[in-house]
Amino acid sequence: MIFTSCLALAVDEFPSWIEKNTLHASKVLKMNANLVVAKDGSGDYVTVKEAVGAAPENSPKRFIIYIKQGVYSEIVEIGVTKTNITFVGDGQDSTILTGSLNKKDGVKTFSSATVAVNGDGFVAQDLCFQNTAGPSKSQAVALRVSAERAVIYRCRIDGYQDTLYAFSGSQLYRESYITGTVDFIFGHASAVFQYCQIVARKPDQGQSNMVTAQNRDNPSENSAFTLQRCNITASADLAPIKSTVKTYLGRPWGVMSTVVVMESFIDDHIDPAGWYPWDIGKEPSPSIYYGEFDNYGPGANTSERVTWKGFRAIQDPKEAERFTVGQLIHGELWLNTTGVPYETGLWLLYSIRIYAYNMLTLIVYNICLVVAEFYWSCDYSYFN
Repeated sequence: MIFTSCLALAVDEFPSWIEKNTLHASKVLKMNANLVVAKDGSGDYVTVKEAVGAAPENSPKRFIIYIKQGVYSEIVEIGVTKTNITFVGDGQDSTILTGSLNKKDGVKTFSSATVAVNGDGFVAQDLCFQNTAGPSKSQAVALRVSAERAVIYRCRIDGYQDTLYAFSGSQLYRESYITGTVDFIFGHASAVFQYCQIVARKPDQGQSNMVTAQNRDNPSENSAFTLQRCNITASADLAPIKSTVKTYLGRPWGVMSTVVVMESFIDDHIDPAGWYPWDIGKEPSPSIYYGEFDNYGPGANTSERVTWKGFRAIQDPKEAERFTVGQLIHGELWLNTTGVPYETGLWLLYSIRIYAYNMLTLIVYNICLVVAEFYWSCDYSYFN
């Protein structure tokens, strides 16, 4: 599309007031925290688990837990009755929640998460979720989200295989950094990733990287992953060997697996085929939906993509619009209460709307000038 290169530049040049506003919002959250966690004992609790335990049950109001900088080696589960909890940290490189549970050591994938979220309305901001099990330990989840209306904002989610388990519910991941190897964004949720860094790492010997593994298997479900305005790149340890390690945008975990990558930068570590079958040598179900729309970068060319019936190089913006925050997760109904920025629709259409608005404003302004000059001219002649 002709707008791509211009918009690619524009997306990285956020106005300074946006950063100032988000920093201010972070300070306000900390100042208004209901509980403070600090490893040095300066807060209400020294562990995150204790603070979660002290949070109210079924709260209709937001309950803020400020987690001060430090490395917290603990397994944290937010129960289904712990609703509307916010975690706010001191930055994704400063507040780190870490664990190393993994499938190879006998822990089921679902239970391996360093942090597991079951309570609806969860928000996390400015911290890191980490699983350090390593690429040889099979499935090892850093963050599992099994909740409705969950938001992960300016966080880092680090792992290898099965890093982020977007298990269920409507979810938004905004301006976050996600790393991994095999199926490192996987699950059954309806999740939109906006302005995220999606970074493939060096996998275990003989493995290929799969960015996504989406698990929709029922036509009545509204389940899909959308990567919008993201950067899909290789890590520093993968980049030198990217020609020998296959990396794909995803593989279909379910018979109706649905993933759309749009308006994103795709680097050249992504294999030209783009996608990979779950069963080697067997074409996936024709009911999957794998779409790409208005992407750019050396890995974005769709001319050599898989020829599956379920793959689409989307041309119609209306089709792509179905997978936006506004239509997939109906974000305008609930995201405003979180204080997290988001875009409801396509960047292309948003830019056109802004352009049209600016042009209309300019036209009205010029008409007003002409009318004013005419009035002043008439007024001047009257007094003379």
